[in-house]
Amino acid sequence: MSGNDKLRNIGPKSAAWLRQVGVRTQEDLHALGAVEAYMRVKRAGFKPSLNLLYALEGALLDCHWQDVPDARRSELVLAVDAAVAQLKPSRGRAAAAVIGPVTYIAGEAEDESAPADSLFDSPDDASGDRED
Repeated sequence: MSGNDKLRNIGPKSAAWLRQVGVRTQEDLHALGAVEAYMRVKRAGFKPSLNLLYALEGALLDCHWQDVPDARRSELVLAVDAAVAQLKPSRGRAAAAVIGPVTYIAGEAEDESAPADSLFDSPDDASGDRED
């Protein structure tokens, strides 16, 4: 968005993100709506805050983003949450789970099924048949 196409509430960084996802004019934004424009930015890999969502809605309503009514903000957040829930995990993989603490127990038997050249073999492993 440049020159006379400048949207209200949209700074240079947000304008660059929007251009990269195909939202270049006020008409583009009106056709998509604030939620879809926000989701395009998010799906493109950028990390927009909810302030962008409110700024887009403010641009549509021709008001400052802080003047978007609280009830409308809540509707927008619910719509974005629903859209985010529909996103597929990136590269077809499930999101990583949180790994809990690992406990090592002294004297626990080693797994003898592991290959001798495992990454976890120590270089001074006396039990292996390897020649160094």
